Amino acid sequence: MQSRWSQEEADQFLSRYGSEWGEDLALRTYSARLLGADSNLVLHGGGNTSVKTSTTNLLGDAVPAIFVKASGHDLATIEPEGHAGLELNYLQQLRKLRELNDDVMVKEIRSRLLDYRSPNPSIETLVHAFLPAKFIDHTHADAILGLTNQVEGKELVKAAFGDEVVIIDYVKPGFELARATAEAVEEVPDAKAAVWMLHGLVTWGETAREAYETTIQLVTRAEEYLAQRLASPFQVAVSTEIDKAKERWNTVAPTLRGLLAEPSGNLDRPYLPLILKPLISRRALDFVDSDTGRELALTPPLTSDHLIRTKSYPLWIDAPDWGDLSRVESQLRESVVRYRTDYEAYVKRNSDSGEKGLKTFDSAPRVVMMPGLGVICSGKDIHEAKICADVTAHTLDIKAKIGRGGVYRGMSEGELFLMEYRGLQHAKLRQDEPLLRRQVAIVTGAAGAIGAGICKGLLEQGCHVAVTDLPGTRLDSLVEQLSDQFGPRVIGVAIDVTDRESVSEGFNSVASEWGGVDLLIVNAGIALVSSLEEMELEAFRGLERVNIEGTLLMLSEAGRRFRRQGIGGDIVLISTKNVFAPGAQFGAYSATKAGAHQLARIASLELAEIGVRVNMVAPDAVFGDDDRKSGLWAEVGPGRMKARGLDEKSLREYYWTRNLLKSTVTAEHVSNAVLFFVTRRTPTSGVTIPVDGGLPDATPR
Repeated sequence: MQSRWSQEEADQFLSRYGSEWGEDLALRTYSARLLGADSNLVLHGGGNTSVKTSTTNLLGDAVPAIFVKASGHDLATIEPEGHAGLELNYLQQLRKLRELNDDVMVKEIRSRLLDYRSPNPSIETLVHAFLPAKFIDHTHADAILGLTNQVEGKELVKAAFGDEVVIIDYVKPGFELARATAEAVEEVPDAKAAVWMLHGLVTWGETAREAYETTIQLVTRAEEYLAQRLASPFQVAVSTEIDKAKERWNTVAPTLRGLLAEPSGNLDRPYLPLILKPLISRRALDFVDSDTGRELALTPPLTSDHLIRTKSYPLWIDAPDWGDLSRVESQLRESVVRYRTDYEAYVKRNSDSGEKGLKTFDSAPRVVMMPGLGVICSGKDIHEAKICADVTAHTLDIKAKIGRGGVYRGMSEGELFLMEYRGLQHAKLRQDEPLLRRQVAIVTGAAGAIGAGICKGLLEQGCHVAVTDLPGTRLDSLVEQLSDQFGPRVIGVAIDVTDRESVSEGFNSVASEWGGVDLLIVNAGIALVSSLEEMELEAFRGLERVNIEGTLLMLSEAGRRFRRQGIGGDIVLISTKNVFAPGAQFGAYSATKAGAHQLARIASLELAEIGVRVNMVAPDAVFGDDDRKSGLWAEVGPGRMKARGLDEKSLREYYWTRNLLKSTVTAEHVSNAVLFFVTRRTPTSGVTIPVDGGLPDATPR
C-alpha cells in the first residue's frame, strides 16, 4: 500500500477551504478523502476521522473544539461540513462517568454541537475526544481485519506490530470502547495506533499527514505479514466459467427476486421487492466453488460496521442442480423459507437483550451464495445493493485469505444482535423512500419526446429505468443525459421491439443489472401519413410490425417474466386519441394503434390473476421541446402541415386550440398519467386516461 499524500494537493485544499474553515479542517478534509479513496481501508460511509482545533465564539473567545466525521458521511467525498464541530472540553469530562447508554450519549453529544443544524457525529465521537492526539483516523482496513478475525488474532497482531500498537479486545462501539481505548493508550504512551479486535485500526498524529501515513505503514505491514503466513493455495473443485455463470443468473434472477420480496400488507402494492446486484467474477466464483467456501461463508461479518448492509450471515444454496431449472427454483424457494424462519428465530432468541422499540428488519437474506453462479447482493435500491456487493466482495477476499492457513473468528451471536438492533445503526439507514425506489421499469421508444419525459418522471420518483430504443445517437444521448442526473439508476438497452430475440435479450440485460422488472411502459410506435387509396401495403406492414407485433412481443415477454417473479407488476401502453377518434390520412397509424390498444386490454384480463395491472394513456399532439422533439411528429408533421396549409408554429397552435382547455399537451403530462397508474393511486386495470386537453370525440367509450 502506497501513501497518496501530495503536498501540492494538500495546498490546493488549504487554498480552497482554509480561509472559511481554517487550515486544520482543510487538511482534515484532504486526508479523510485519501482514506476514503481506498476501498481496502474503508467502504461506503465507513470509518471516521477527527481533528482537534479551536474556534471563536460570538463573544470573540477562543473555544477548544473537535470536528468529528458525521455518521453516514462518505470519507471519499466528504466536505468540511461533513465533520461536525463540538465543544471539546465538555466531551472530555464525560470520561469520568462509569457508564453511559446510547440515548444519553447522543443527547449529550448533540447538546455540545457548535452548530445545532449539524448531523449526528460518529458513534465513535468519544474515542476521538478521549484520545489526546490532534488528528485521529479510524479505518476498517481489510488487512487489519485479516489479522484480528482469526482464532489466534491477538498473537498475530503482536507478531506483526510488536509494541507499536495497543490491542483492545472487542468492545461494543460507543462509550465503553472510548473509555477502554483511552485507558489502554495511557498505559503505552509511545504507541502510535490501536487495533480493535474484530473491528479495525485507529491511528493518530499531530499532523494530518502523520496520522494518515501511520495508517498506510501499518496496513502495509499487515498485508506483508498475511502474505507470508497465509500462503497455501485456495482449493477450487470445479471452476465455473464466467459466461456460464451469467447465463445461469439470467435464468434464476426473476425467481430469486420474487422470493426475496417482502409481503407489505398493502393490497394495492402487496410486495416490497429488492434490487439485486450479482457478483459474478473469478474471485467470487472460486470462493463459492471452493471446498471451504461454504464453511467460510457461514461465519459472521468482518466488522459490525458491515452488519446492517449484509445481515449476520448469507444464504448458502447447497449444490444447485444446474441441469434442472425447476429443481434449482425449488431449492431456492426451500432455502429462502428456511432462512426466513431461522432469522425470525434469531430475533426472537435475542430480543430481550436488544434496544426496545426498534423496527425488526425483514427476514430475507441480503446476500445469497450459489456454487456455479456466484454471489447475489440486494438492497432497497441500487445504491444499497452496490454497498452490499462491495462489502461482500471485500469480505470474501479476506475470508479466503484466512482460509488458506488460519481459522476465522467473528463476533458472537449476542454481539451481532446488539449491533444489528441498535438505534444508532438503524439511524444510518433511515431516509425518505420515494414511491418507486424499489421498482425497475423498461420504457420502449424512450429516445423520443414522450419516452424521454416518461423516463425522467419515473426517475424523479426513485425508479430504476432501462431506457430502450433502437441503437443510435438519440438513445445514447438520452442515456448520457439521464445518467448525469440520476446515476446508476439509469441503463441504456438497445431493443428492436419487432425482434423476439432482441426483446428477450433486452429483458435479460435488465434482469442481469437489477434482478428483474416491475414496470413496462410500451411506448415504441411509428406513424404514416397516407390515404387508404394510395397506401403501400409494405408501408402499412411496417407500422403493423412495430405498433402491433412489437406491442405483442413486449406484452408476452413481460407476462412470462412477471409470472416467474410472482410479485405482480404494471404495464402501461402509450396509446393515442386516434384509437377513439381516427383522422383522415392517418389510417395505418389509427388502425395499428387500435390493435395495440386492444392487445393491452386483453392483457389486463389475462394477467390480473398474477397481480399485473395493464392500463393505457392516450395523448394527443405531443410535439416535444427544443431539447428533444417528437420523432413521430418529425415524421408526420410535414404532411399534416401541407394538408392544412400551416407552418410548424401554426400547426402546433391548431392542435392546442382545438381542445376544450386550450391546453398545450407535453411529455410531462403524459408522464404524470403513467405515474398515476404505476404508483397505484387507485385499484384500476384495463382503462384509458386521455391526455389531450379535452377532446369530446376522443373520450373513451
